[in-house]
Amino acid sequence: MSQQGTFGKAIVIITVITAAIMELIDTSIVNVALNQISGSLGATIEDVAWVITSYAIANVIIIPLTGFLSNYFGRKNYYVGSIVIFTVASYLCGFAENLWMLVIFRFLQGIGGGALLSVSQGILFDSFTIEKRPMASAFFGMGIVLGPTLGPTLGGIIIDNYHWSWIFYINVPIGILAGILAYTFIEKKENEHNIDRSKISIDYFGLVLLSLGIGSLQYVLERGETDDWFESKTIIWLTLATVVGLGLFIYRELKSDRPLIDLKVMKNRNLSVSAIFTFVAGYGLFTSVFVYPLLVQRVGGYTPTMTGVSLIFGSLIAVFVMPIAGRLMSKGVSPRYFVIIGILFFAGFSYVMSQQTAETSATSFMFILIMRGIGISMLTVPLINQAVSDLKPHEMPAGFALTNMIRQIGGSLGIAITNTFIAHRFATHRVDLIGNVSPDNPIFNERNLAQIQALIGRGINALDAPAISLKMMDIAVTKQAYLLSYLDTFQLVGIFFLSILPLTFFLKNKKLSAEEVKKAAEAAH
Repeated sequence: MSQQGTFGKAIVIITVITAAIMELIDTSIVNVALNQISGSLGATIEDVAWVITSYAIANVIIIPLTGFLSNYFGRKNYYVGSIVIFTVASYLCGFAENLWMLVIFRFLQGIGGGALLSVSQGILFDSFTIEKRPMASAFFGMGIVLGPTLGPTLGGIIIDNYHWSWIFYINVPIGILAGILAYTFIEKKENEHNIDRSKISIDYFGLVLLSLGIGSLQYVLERGETDDWFESKTIIWLTLATVVGLGLFIYRELKSDRPLIDLKVMKNRNLSVSAIFTFVAGYGLFTSVFVYPLLVQRVGGYTPTMTGVSLIFGSLIAVFVMPIAGRLMSKGVSPRYFVIIGILFFAGFSYVMSQQTAETSATSFMFILIMRGIGISMLTVPLINQAVSDLKPHEMPAGFALTNMIRQIGGSLGIAITNTFIAHRFATHRVDLIGNVSPDNPIFNERNLAQIQALIGRGINALDAPAISLKMMDIAVTKQAYLLSYLDTFQLVGIFFLSILPLTFFLKNKKLSAEEVKKAAEAAH
């Protein structure tokens, strides 16, 4: 456990949370800038999507390797080096003169960003005593919730007022400051001072299998809907590569005496059960941040800035609730209660969202999003803590890496499912609604006639007015079909959350005794 003073400890906490937020912001900040990047670099939207995909692939490959890389380079060296890589890559992204330069630099940024989650979590946990680690979970949870939420907010403000390159340049001063603070205040662990790398074997074949399997999976999830899933030979081959690569990797790691990732930690019941909750929490967190902007922008006509501002209040509630949950858990309140409350609140948020209309006000949405903030914070804090609560100190890096990877994959799979689900539900709703646009429908005739007369009253030629009215009807049908498909998606998210509620009874409900705390602290040193 770190022996830092109060000031040094506070600086470490601020540094690692800032780094984690910065990494997670970059998973979603580009989403609102695709049109601007496309126009500036002369590329299609489909090609520009690689800016998102390349970062996600690099991220999800490197996150499970952070435990091994920390041991090989030393945790502090690897962490500071990763901040430097992330910061330099951010500058190069803003400087990119063509699309494929930007894609390459985004991949490099994702490589650097991978450490800013799992290693940040490990450093944060080492800054707290065993019995106060729920507070560490609360602090880390702030980053997990704020990052994906602030991404579209910050991106929207920048895109509405500045050049798209500033969504990358903004990382540079923050990264420089974080790097200096990390180098100055983060202490090396005892085993970092005399690392003998000659005794640490690198399983290159395992590394290739992991990169092949995880990279292929992330590509399939990111590009599946765009490429029409299994109608694409690329998707078929990469799905096969995912199954073969991950299958062989898991077999190899379980048989190895010195694995890249210690998958045997998944035998721990708390970690394996928490992984399921973490997967669904990642699905809900990323999907809600993905669908809500689509809903309010396509249906409500919000600007990116308005969308971001409406999300902030719910996120601030989450930041307020997380330390309270952490403090109560430190005092012995069962984490199971928080998980149950979190699931019910998030499911409730999903249900209420599924009942909204095109006329729902921004104020109403802000209050609904408070439910999301409470739900995700109540769920995140105990899961971060419970996932590694039974692991031995040397097993924790693998536990951190696996849970963060599972959360990211849950988010990626959630968005992939959501894209496909929305496309199918939109087609269904549009067909149903078009059936009402018929001369046999008196309501349609009445509305169409009123619309034609209104157009003529505004000076539109009487011969053109009927065609314009039908076009307006088509736009209204499309808008309503999108609305209904988004509402269906929120309903699906709620069902996912309620389906895992029975698993809360498998979470360990034990509070460490004073003697166990003492032994765990001694083992950590």
